[in-house]
Amino acid sequence: MVIARRRATEDDLLAVPEHLVGELIDGELIVSPRPAIPHSLAASVLGSDLNGPFHRGRGGPGGWWILFEPELKLGGDVLIPDLAGWRRERLPVMPRVPRVPLAPDWVCEVLSPSTGRTDRVLKLPIYARAQIPWLWLLDPQIRVLEILHLKDGEWSLHQSYADDAKFRGPPFDAVELELGPLWDLGEGPQGEPGP
Repeated sequence: MVIARRRATEDDLLAVPEHLVGELIDGELIVSPRPAIPHSLAASVLGSDLNGPFHRGRGGPGGWWILFEPELKLGGDVLIPDLAGWRRERLPVMPRVPRVPLAPDWVCEVLSPSTGRTDRVLKLPIYARAQIPWLWLLDPQIRVLEILHLKDGEWSLHQSYADDAKFRGPPFDAVELELGPLWDLGEGPQGEPGP
C-alpha cells in the first residue's frame, strides 16, 4: 500500500516559527535553522561588496537590485536564497509584495552543514527550471566560491576560487571582489582571537 503525503501549502509555510527558515520545495515544507555566524558573515560581507557598485552604482556600473534573503515565488516553490539579484532592465521597479514572482538573474547560496544538501540537491534544479543564469555557491567552512552557469538547462562550473582570492566573477565581473573578508572572524592563524 502506498500512502500519499499531503502537499505542503502556503499556510504551512506561514506557520513556521520566526526563528527558523521555511521553504516550499517540490510540495514539501523544508525547515532549516537560522544561519550560524560564519554563514551570516559571508552573506553580509558579499552583499555589502555587491550593493555599492551594482545596486547603488558607487564604484561600479549599477543597474541591479541586490537583496538579502528574499522570498522567491518560482512556480509552486517558495525559496529563500541567501542573496539574489535582478537586472533593473528586467525589473525596473521592485514589487511591494512578500514574495518576488520574477526569477532573479543571479542567486547566491551560502552553504552550511544544515543547508548544504538542500541547497545543492533540491534547490539547484528549481533554479535551473526558473532559468536563473548565474548561481554562486559559497562555502565558509572550506573557504570556496563556486560560480555556476546555466546552459541548455544544465549547471556547469564556470570557475571556482578559494581562500583570499581576488576575482571578477560573472555576472559581477565589472568589479574585482575579494574572498578573504568573507571568512574573517577576527581569528589568528590557529583559530584563536586576533589582535
